[in-house]
Amino acid sequence: MQPFPFFFFSPFLLFLIPSCSTQSEADFIVQTKSGRVRGFQVTVPDQSRPVVGFLGIPFGEPPVGKRRFRPAEPKRPWQGVYKADSYPNACFQFVDKSYPGFPGIEMWNPNREMSEDCLYLNIWVPSSVKPHNLPVMVWIYGGGFYSGSSSLDVYDGRYLASVENVIVVSMNYRIGAFGFLALDGTSEAPGNVGLLDQRMALQWVQNNIASFGGDPRQVTIFGESAGGASVGYHLLSPGSRPLFTRAILQSGVPNCPWASVTYAEARRRATHLANAVGCNGGNDTELVDCLRGKTPQELIDQEWQVLPWTALFRFSFVPVVDGEVLPDAPEAMVNSGDFKDTQILLGVNQDEGSYFLLYGAPGFSKDNDSLISRKDFLAGVKMGVPHANDIGLEAVVLQYTDWMDENNGEKNRDAMDDIVGDHNVICPLAVFASSYARHHAEKANNGFGHLNNAGNSQGGVYLYLFDHRASNLAWPEWMGVIHGYEIEFVFGLPLEKRLNYTSEEEKLSRRMMRYWANFARTG
Repeated sequence: MQPFPFFFFSPFLLFLIPSCSTQSEADFIVQTKSGRVRGFQVTVPDQSRPVVGFLGIPFGEPPVGKRRFRPAEPKRPWQGVYKADSYPNACFQFVDKSYPGFPGIEMWNPNREMSEDCLYLNIWVPSSVKPHNLPVMVWIYGGGFYSGSSSLDVYDGRYLASVENVIVVSMNYRIGAFGFLALDGTSEAPGNVGLLDQRMALQWVQNNIASFGGDPRQVTIFGESAGGASVGYHLLSPGSRPLFTRAILQSGVPNCPWASVTYAEARRRATHLANAVGCNGGNDTELVDCLRGKTPQELIDQEWQVLPWTALFRFSFVPVVDGEVLPDAPEAMVNSGDFKDTQILLGVNQDEGSYFLLYGAPGFSKDNDSLISRKDFLAGVKMGVPHANDIGLEAVVLQYTDWMDENNGEKNRDAMDDIVGDHNVICPLAVFASSYARHHAEKANNGFGHLNNAGNSQGGVYLYLFDHRASNLAWPEWMGVIHGYEIEFVFGLPLEKRLNYTSEEEKLSRRMMRYWANFARTG
């Protein structure tokens, strides 16, 4: 019998190392509707329940050549057995080189070769007993719709699957211009194809997860930041609503000010990108053909030039209100109650804004305490709330200034953290949660809410605040509990002894995994 590989985890790198197994190769082969796939046994240190991993299963045809910017096509069936034992390529994306070698940055950069051939998903299945009708948790990564990959170490699903006896799934989807460049009126670049990639992966899960022991009627989608906003879009999008059961939105909702644009703004950005790479003149078809002739890196190098303002927490190519995938503006749909009526869990971290202050806010640096001057604070407010007029900016300054100590650098720094976090994450999420709860209550009172077998309404809104700063966090103390840094606790990284978390952090991670998994099981 051939040895099976398993993963040995280090903070920033995963190595394939052989491991003996008493199970035969046939135990790791699953018949899907596309063909057979072979997984491998994954060692989960200090856990009694092993996991079988299926990494890099294709769900879409490679969106290359003429398929660039178009909705993906489902993967055609294959012959033989597909070897699903390594992570797939990362989708082409901007690589953050702000602080080369710094782990706080590198942990979010792609750790696999980049390619446009990137539409693959990963599955972790508990294997102590033959699984049957297990809850399924499908992860959608964040990254501002311009970066992210399912292969990042922080998204390793083995601990969550093993400890909580759930099936964990993650997928890649196109990002940046490849996933969200939009020109209304043309099928060559309709926009939102990154969201459609996600939907295609969810459809694949519906079609195939029972073969892995999962229950297609118990699929919870969860994601953080742009991933949380994506989860919200699937709650809003009529074509996505039947493909999952519950939803978890971490530090991101679709009505965030950075999470969508109008078709007019999307066209302006697409045209600006085309001009920047030398695709000038002609009609839309000629423009798209020219863009398809450019290398991925040529497009990425100009991606950040298309924003019309100097701002914090804004991204170039994002979902567009297209009338189909997204029938109306997210705010309008949320306010009118036009969304999937189900249970949602959502929440924020204590310091949602601090990470983004390092990317242009005057006076901020990771290498000092960032005790900013009053002048820097006032300039930062304009960048932090870029659409506000003078009266709006004055209101923000009045609200967030300690007028008894307005020149205090520490207070000005912390106020900027609050402004950026409140504007971009916390307030939109509060609005989303409130509207969801209000409309669900109205539907239930009017007899339109969905009922479970006990006759109780299936809807419900659950909120959390994450306020623990990890003991081994690489970022400076002033940044607090940073955007994105609850994820490692949700995926169980503190259970890995080599990563030097405290015993209390291991307990916290176990509690969070239990909360998330229990929500997936029963709401």
